[in-house]
Amino acid sequence: MTEELFVKDVMSRPVTIAKSAVITEALDKMLDQGIDPLIVVNNNAVVGTVSRGSVAEKLGMKHNSAISPNSIHVANTVEEDFTTVYPDQDIEILVPLLQAYKLVVVYDEDHRLIGKVSAEDLLKVYRPNAALEDVMEEACTIDIEERVVHLRRRMLDDHITQFIVTDQDQVAGIVTETDVAVAMRNFREIVDDKHQDHRIRNLLVKDIMSKPVLSVPDGVPVDAVIDLMVSKHISAVPVTRDDCLAGLVTRKSLIRAL
Repeated sequence: MTEELFVKDVMSRPVTIAKSAVITEALDKMLDQGIDPLIVVNNNAVVGTVSRGSVAEKLGMKHNSAISPNSIHVANTVEEDFTTVYPDQDIEILVPLLQAYKLVVVYDEDHRLIGKVSAEDLLKVYRPNAALEDVMEEACTIDIEERVVHLRRRMLDDHITQFIVTDQDQVAGIVTETDVAVAMRNFREIVDDKHQDHRIRNLLVKDIMSKPVLSVPDGVPVDAVIDLMVSKHISAVPVTRDDCLAGLVTRKSLIRAL
């Protein structure tokens, strides 16, 4: 890039939620504003973050089955997956930070919250100079008939945030932490506690996946993929080659390529 850029040039308005709020409010706010995670505050001080993944994990726990999602507070899902910078620091400092953290919180000189930088914020103006194949990663797949309980276990054990859903080796959809969080919230709200254990074991990936999938063909410019991800607020885009799944471009893979 030819011009010097600073954190203040890429940061966006901080979106916060109170530690005392319930996780359904946090999830709705993330979905409504297309962001992940939220900054959690307590008495105007930043105490952590709450993500779609942490909401999905909390709602999927068996010992929470008797508790309404509207009774679980953000305080029970707070993560410390963030770090801090100041607005006049060079933009280059954000690259290694966003490779390690989901969110960078921006403070002024008086340690007051004035902004945030996510991978999406950075990628709007600072992009890898690379070919599509250089920013792809291997796509994790899961069969359309697989059970959601097995999906959740793979997500938790292997730290996977999204799967491409396949049906007889063809791409049928995508399932992410967002899909799991929304499905678990809806499930807990409509299924009586005494039936939940049985019903949830019969819940299949095809019941919660998102479709159709926004994908791109191999060879598309990286800028076009980023524009798609930013405009749709999506974290991953499958890449196809000869109608077959070739890989996945994610926010993380793009940040790693910077």
